[in-house]
Amino acid sequence: MRFVFKTSYVQDLGLFRDGVQRNWYIALLVLALVLPRLVPAYLGDIALVFIYGLCGLSLMVLAGYTGLVSLGHAAFLGIGAYTYVYLMLDLGLPWIVAVGLAAVVSAAAGVIVGVPALRMTGVYLTIATLAFALIIQEVFTRWDRVTGGLKGKAVDKVVAFGLPLGGDVAFYFLCLAFLVGGLWLTSNLLRTPTGRAWVAIRDSEIAAQSMGVNLAKYKTMAFAYSAALMGVAGALFAHKIGFLAPDIFSVLLSIQFLLMVVVGGLGSLHGALFGAVFVAMLPVAISQARDAVPAWIAQLAGVFGTGAGHATFLAVDRFVKQPGLEPGIFGLILALVILFEPLGIYGRWSKIKVYFSLFPLYKHATFRRQRAYMRSERLR
Repeated sequence: MRFVFKTSYVQDLGLFRDGVQRNWYIALLVLALVLPRLVPAYLGDIALVFIYGLCGLSLMVLAGYTGLVSLGHAAFLGIGAYTYVYLMLDLGLPWIVAVGLAAVVSAAAGVIVGVPALRMTGVYLTIATLAFALIIQEVFTRWDRVTGGLKGKAVDKVVAFGLPLGGDVAFYFLCLAFLVGGLWLTSNLLRTPTGRAWVAIRDSEIAAQSMGVNLAKYKTMAFAYSAALMGVAGALFAHKIGFLAPDIFSVLLSIQFLLMVVVGGLGSLHGALFGAVFVAMLPVAISQARDAVPAWIAQLAGVFGTGAGHATFLAVDRFVKQPGLEPGIFGLILALVILFEPLGIYGRWSKIKVYFSLFPLYKHATFRRQRAYMRSERLR
C-alpha cells in the first residue's frame, strides 16, 4: 500500500495527491480525447454523460460537501436552459455571453432559494426545494413569451465564435471541455477556506459556527455556486435534447440527480462522475432490454403452451414494457444502495483498492459501518 510522505506545505496546494495520481488523470484525459475514434456511434450518449457529470458536480457541492439535500435542481437546470435559449435565439446575444448570463441567472435563483432556506435542515429543506421546483415548472408552463409554454421551444445547433459545433464530435469535445473546467474549478474551490467551511457545515453546523463560520453566508454561496454550475449544464442540455418543454424539468429529473450523487458516492467528485455514467446509461440499458427480452420470452411462452408458465412469461413481458418501469428501477436502486452500500460506487471502488493493497492482511472490519457524529451534535 502506497503512502504519500509530505515534506512541505506546498504539496498540500497541489491539485493532485502525487505523481502517480497525476499520470492516471493524464491517461484518462488522453482516453477521452481518442474516444471519438473508438466508439463514434455512441458520442451522443457520452456527451450526455458529460452533461450529467456537470449536473452531478453541481449537486455534489450542495449535498455531498455542504450537507444540504435538494430536490429542486431540475428547476435550476431549466432556468439555465430557458435563459440561454432566450438570450441567444430571441435577443441574439453571442454564445459565450448567453452561457455566462445563464449561469448568473441560475446563481441568482440559487440565492433566492438559499436565503429563505437558511434556517431549514434535513427533510424541511428538501420539501422547500421541492416546492421551489414545482413553482418553477409552473412558471415554465405559463410564461409563453419566454419559454413557449406547453408548445415548447426549439433549440438550434451550437455556433460559437463563428464555428459550427453542432456535430457529434464537436459537441462531444465542447461538453468535455466544460466538464474538465468544472472539475478543475470545483476541486480548487474545495481546497480554499470556502470549501473547508462547506465541509465543516456538513459535519456539524454547531461546531462550524463555534469556529467562526458564518452559516448564512456559506450556505448561500453553496446554493449560488451549485445553481451556477447547473445553469451552464442547462445550456448544454438544451442543445443536446434540441427541444425544451416544461415537463422535461420535472421532479423525476431532480430525483435522478439525487440518485446520481448517492449511488456515485457522496462527498467525492469521482462519485459525481460514476453516478453520471450510471444514471445516463441505465435508461439505455432498460430500452435495450425492452427490445431484447420479448424475443426469448415469446419463445419460452410458446414452449409452455397455454398453461401457467405461458401466463407467467406473458406477465413478465408486460412488466418489461411498462412505461413507468424506469422510475421504479431508479427508486429500487436508490433504496438498495442506501441499505447495502451507503458509500456508493466510489466507496466500493475504494474498498476494492484497499483490499488488494493490504491482501492478505486485509481485515473485514476495516470498513465496518458505525454511527459517526460530532460530539457537539449530541446536544441536539
